[in-house]
Amino acid sequence: MTAPTETAPTGRRRDIYVNPLATRYASPAMLANFADQRRFGTWRRLWLALARGQRELGLDISAEQIAEMEAHLDDINYAVADAREREVRHDVMAHIHAFGIQCPTAAPIIHLGATSMYVVDNTDLILLRDALGIIRNRLVAAIAALRGLAEAHRDVPCLAYTHFQPAQPTTFGRRACLWLQDLLLDLEECEHRCSTLRLRGAKGTTGTQASFLTLFDGDHAKVEALDAGIAATMGFYATYPVTGQTVSRKIAAQALTFLSGVGQTTQKIANDVRLLMGIGCVEEPIGKTQIGSSAMAYKRNPMRSERMTSLARLVMSLSSYAEVTAAEQWLERTLDDSAGNRIAIPEAFLATDAVLVLLENVAAGMQVYPAAFRRELERELPFMATEEILMRAVAAGGDRQELHETIRALAHAAARRIKEEGAPNDLLERLAADPAFAAVKDEIPGMLDPGRFVGRSREQVDAFLRDHVDPVLERNRDALSADRGQVTV
Repeated sequence: MTAPTETAPTGRRRDIYVNPLATRYASPAMLANFADQRRFGTWRRLWLALARGQRELGLDISAEQIAEMEAHLDDINYAVADAREREVRHDVMAHIHAFGIQCPTAAPIIHLGATSMYVVDNTDLILLRDALGIIRNRLVAAIAALRGLAEAHRDVPCLAYTHFQPAQPTTFGRRACLWLQDLLLDLEECEHRCSTLRLRGAKGTTGTQASFLTLFDGDHAKVEALDAGIAATMGFYATYPVTGQTVSRKIAAQALTFLSGVGQTTQKIANDVRLLMGIGCVEEPIGKTQIGSSAMAYKRNPMRSERMTSLARLVMSLSSYAEVTAAEQWLERTLDDSAGNRIAIPEAFLATDAVLVLLENVAAGMQVYPAAFRRELERELPFMATEEILMRAVAAGGDRQELHETIRALAHAAARRIKEEGAPNDLLERLAADPAFAAVKDEIPGMLDPGRFVGRSREQVDAFLRDHVDPVLERNRDALSADRGQVTV
């Protein structure tokens, strides 16, 4: 029995699977970029660019035909295209037919000399370029949010960890700079991918441009001019000089490798936030009515950071699909990439978009608790202060080896008491009470200032923000003012 169809207030159907990236996570901008309207509207613009270029280079294409095509770029007759595709099992031919129904005068010259990949691959490259632009804006916004976090907490001492074991103190602002550094590397890679991306252009069935050479009666210059003109019309500085029927699938693989890098960065940040929330030192933003657990009403789970981790993991996994696809292409092309590309490439961008939305939200709204960081430090500072105590006691006339052994024994005893009894760290009290340290006992309490142990953390934050982060934000001011759309996180 068929279950009744339910719809959400937005009209979404409830009786068929709908990708959660579209319904829950990604932004309207990224969803629009990969929507059918954008894709098939771009196909029509590419057919128009082809016809215009051919007319300008002397082919018998009339102004009336061009005008007819211009009039129907966005009013796509999907019902006609869908019905035709069911008949011919070929999406490009179906849309050529549908466009021709609306443009009867232009119908004979639509797609003239082209292969299906003229619209499919060129459109994919255009969508790829614009998706990278959205990701670039998201990266810049996340960098700006983290910059604010780093500056605001440049002076907050906290315990640094190696192997998630207590190490030496740092500041929370400097820890945020570690996150920023990785995002800057991701932005550099994004800019590189954007600046080197080219269009496929008009290359013909196997990339030889034979059909266009025939159309232009063997005039190689006109074939080259057509190729370059289409690239300029679609906003590219050049086309790839050689292709098979498709452009190299390494292009998509390189893009998804970049997205994987963003996933690596954001998952590392999310994991750090989750760890710090676990020891009570920070909290990600939380709604006033947000529920952390159906059973434990007191809980404030790292919901956003866990979602970042989950989506970043998906992004990283999708990069392997693109790598295998690039490796598996046969000679001038195969069709074993088509179905997967329709899924993997949009999903990788949609998920990355969602992750960066979350990162900006978490960074901008993070609650930092200096007192909790101080609590963590105070548990370990006595151990860290022992080297300075040792040096001062030696300077006061003590024997270095004897003092070292005394510290070792007392430190082990204090650590055992902490672990076995849950007691506070009393190492400094033990040292002050030991006759071997009588000469420096009055100096010991003053050695617990955490600021004495953070090295150049604060100065490094100032220099990093001034010399590396701020120039990037200044160069990308347009990204900060771009409308990134409202996304519920």
